[in-house]
Amino acid sequence: MRLNSEDKEFLELAIKTAGENMEDGGGPFGAIIVRGGIILARAGNRVVPGHDPTAHAEVMAIRMAADKLGTHDLKDCTIYASCEPCPMCLGAIYWAGIRRLVYASDRFSAASAGFSDNHIYEELALDNGRRSIEMVRGLKEEGDTILKRWVELPDKIQY
Repeated sequence: MRLNSEDKEFLELAIKTAGENMEDGGGPFGAIIVRGGIILARAGNRVVPGHDPTAHAEVMAIRMAADKLGTHDLKDCTIYASCEPCPMCLGAIYWAGIRRLVYASDRFSAASAGFSDNHIYEELALDNGRRSIEMVRGLKEEGDTILKRWVELPDKIQY
């Protein structure tokens, strides 16, 4: 699929954001969230300066856009990213309900620059017992009880 002129403009801004973010001590990633041609959020990767491993550009932009709109549901938005999102960011994009992603560099280019997310993609495909992170399960019934209470909760907002 080819980029239209609006996509190109917003993707260029995501890339520019990544460059500006690097100059400010952040990582080489930028993201823009747009709805109806209006920019709702613009963010760069702030993992190192913020001492926050979740402060990726896409996650930061999602937080900003959701706050601005006063909702967790960003289904009418498009996210533009300077690079293909990592698994965490892709998960956040799904959770936010964003239905369109436009990106520039891919995960293989990111890996060449020292940001290898491929091992996470590989780990996600493994059974829990085969992952490099030890996963221990306990108190199943107690945990399930909370979920059952959620199912029965009146007036909840499903997400």
